[in-house]
Amino acid sequence: MAKKDPTDLSVEDKLKTLFQLQTALSSIDEKRALRGELPLEVQDLEDEIEGLNTRVEKIQNEISEFQKAITQKKGEIATAEASVARYKSQLDEVKNNREYDTLSKEIEFQTLEIELCNKKIREANTRIEERTADLNASLETIKERQEDLDIKKGELDEIIAETRAEEEKLKEKVKDLESKIEARLLTSFKRIRKNARNGLGIVYVQRDACGGCFNKIPPQRQLDIKMHKKIIVCEYCGRIMIDPELAGVKIDKIGTEDKKSRKRSIRKSASSKKTTDASDME
Repeated sequence: MAKKDPTDLSVEDKLKTLFQLQTALSSIDEKRALRGELPLEVQDLEDEIEGLNTRVEKIQNEISEFQKAITQKKGEIATAEASVARYKSQLDEVKNNREYDTLSKEIEFQTLEIELCNKKIREANTRIEERTADLNASLETIKERQEDLDIKKGELDEIIAETRAEEEKLKEKVKDLESKIEARLLTSFKRIRKNARNGLGIVYVQRDACGGCFNKIPPQRQLDIKMHKKIIVCEYCGRIMIDPELAGVKIDKIGTEDKKSRKRSIRKSASSKKTTDASDME
């Protein structure tokens, strides 16, 4: 059997299909709402852990650089100490004051170099201790965040597993329904639904008002909606309107019956009062 062209559908069929699509999409929204803020919390934790790992890597690189600097300074100290030892041995062989002064200055310079290198090593060791403390704190935080992430992921996976089958069926239903709706109408519906805070693109009339924004609908417009002759949108919120009966929704008529009961009670009370007044006159 050939598939019916969506453009050949009557307005009534279009509205029915749209409402069925809205119902399926709302059910999917409800399934996703069960997850609450968990997906966002999981994403935030993953981002935080990624940032902490980057920080740890940076700290480790800094510690490595300080350690290389210490090794380099130790090498410079060894060289300077060897120079001092050599210059001191040469002092015994000097032939004049000029050579003695020159060697003394070299020994003094190399000694200062050794002291400077030792100072740099102490500073580097202090920085290594500080950065190691930062590293341990970051690693501890990563461990805590990873534990939180595992718990959150477990909760999320459990919820997804419970709703996955139903959600997949609903998605298939949505895909089938969308194929039955003409492209322009479907695009308009999606745009309306996207802009609507509650995600409703098509709503039925409730107590003479729009089921989306709850603004009153004029009687003539309500009549047009019941006639199913054309697609009608709410003049306030822009949602597509559908007659409750066509949507298959039963409207509670208790309010109307109560009003009728109250009217009957008022009429009975009025009649009873008249009868009592007439008896008193007699």
